[in-house]
Amino acid sequence: MTEEKRIDSTEEGSCASPEQTTQGLADAFEKDFTEQPDPASGDDASCETASETTEEPDRKDEISQPKDTRERAAQQSSPEDTAEIDSSAIETRIGAPDSTMDFEPISLERVETDSTYDAGTTTALMWGARSDVGSVRTHNEDSYLVQSPLFCVCDGMGGHAAGEVASSIAVKTISKTAPPSANPALLGSSVEAANAAIIEAAANGLGKPGMGCTATAAYIEGTTVAIAHVGDSRAYLLHAGTLIRITRDHSYVEELIDAGQITADEARVHPNRSVITRALGSDPAMYADHFQLNIEMGDRLILCSDGLSSMIPDEEIERISIQSDTAQICTDNLVDAALAHGGSDNVTVLVIDVVDDGRLRKILRRRRRNLIIAACSLLLTIAAAVGIAFFLVTNSTYLGSNSGKVAIYSGVPSSFMGLKFSWLQDTTSIKLEDLPEDTRARLQGGIPQKSYDEAMDTISKYRKQIDEEQTRQANDAAAIRKNKNEPEPSADSPATPPSDDATAESQGDPAQGDTLDQDESGLAGTLAPTNGGDAQ
Repeated sequence: MTEEKRIDSTEEGSCASPEQTTQGLADAFEKDFTEQPDPASGDDASCETASETTEEPDRKDEISQPKDTRERAAQQSSPEDTAEIDSSAIETRIGAPDSTMDFEPISLERVETDSTYDAGTTTALMWGARSDVGSVRTHNEDSYLVQSPLFCVCDGMGGHAAGEVASSIAVKTISKTAPPSANPALLGSSVEAANAAIIEAAANGLGKPGMGCTATAAYIEGTTVAIAHVGDSRAYLLHAGTLIRITRDHSYVEELIDAGQITADEARVHPNRSVITRALGSDPAMYADHFQLNIEMGDRLILCSDGLSSMIPDEEIERISIQSDTAQICTDNLVDAALAHGGSDNVTVLVIDVVDDGRLRKILRRRRRNLIIAACSLLLTIAAAVGIAFFLVTNSTYLGSNSGKVAIYSGVPSSFMGLKFSWLQDTTSIKLEDLPEDTRARLQGGIPQKSYDEAMDTISKYRKQIDEEQTRQANDAAAIRKNKNEPEPSADSPATPPSDDATAESQGDPAQGDTLDQDESGLAGTLAPTNGGDAQ
């Protein structure tokens, strides 16, 4: 299984010296990196393209490198100092210093190893991996490789569009040139090939001049682990409840610690703690520390960038490693602790547990059993949900609409992914337009009913409301028509004064005299006096 940070794919390859690095390697890297986006967080970080122009100060921009790195090798007090292994706790794990911790650059031809070791019959590896951009940085320059049994952490330097390019080139090169077994010399050769690849890429315009990275790689084979290391990324081994740092930082503050001028706690806050004395990408003659250890089942190997070791002390790393059950839980706990203490740098952690395959089989059986239990629980939950849904669908009724009329439905007025959970039972003759507006709106969404009989009762109420409304409207219309005709005056009401036209007609024509029409009064001959004399 392979997991690479900012690496598209992994390929099996031969171990090569820096001189054997092909000219086409940088071209392949350039194609890979110019096609990848830049992430916002560390977990899925990708290499940013070189076209970005935003600059960010890098805490490792300064690399202190002697003119001849072999001179620095000669200054080492002893080979054991490079690994910083407590001989009293793990003395049986280290081979002869002169054969396991070479300080000269490695330039070896590929060695085909005839190994009869079968990891499946003795030991197995369980690992966890996580990389985080941190709480201060805006992009992640770390890269890591999980290509079991090969593991590697690289911490880039050089700033935006440089550090992540260098670390990714290193990871890809180590992946391609890794040895077929836990051979520390060949693993160191892979790291040195990565150094040559970074220098070549920068010369060809990929990334930026002066970009570089650290590298801490481990190859685990049975009960043997090969380590190759450059820079201040670290490898720890947790054995029998004790955490041992098995790599030596190539940094200015580490030299001060060796000289007794500062303590490890003071080094974590020293103003020059970021000065690296050896790194990939700065010197074609760079060499990698390399050695091997014998490990035991139950041991835990930790590879990390200095984003972890600069945030929390080794005692805290030990406590968390002891208390964490699985490799992934340990990884997450360590990263979370670094973030809780400030997270001022990118933090990348790989945790590899060495377990016997018998224990692994037990773990796998337990996981398989737990998966079966979880699957059965899920199936029971789904079955219960389906049963409840079926009961609700078959025993529920609601009122809705169909073709502009009130309708009765069975089920519930909802759907899932286009699947409806209801069907039409009856459509009434009641038109939606005859109902109040609020009732129409409720019917569009569905009005739940306890039963079909209750739905019929509600429909009867609708009919009654419609009839009452129609009767009221009819009465109102009749009243309006009646009000248009003038009513007869009643005896109690005062007489209406005659209009001007009526008064004029009653007075008659003045030329005709004051005589009354015979037909109107019938009393003209009686009331009118004659010319002959007075009425008797």
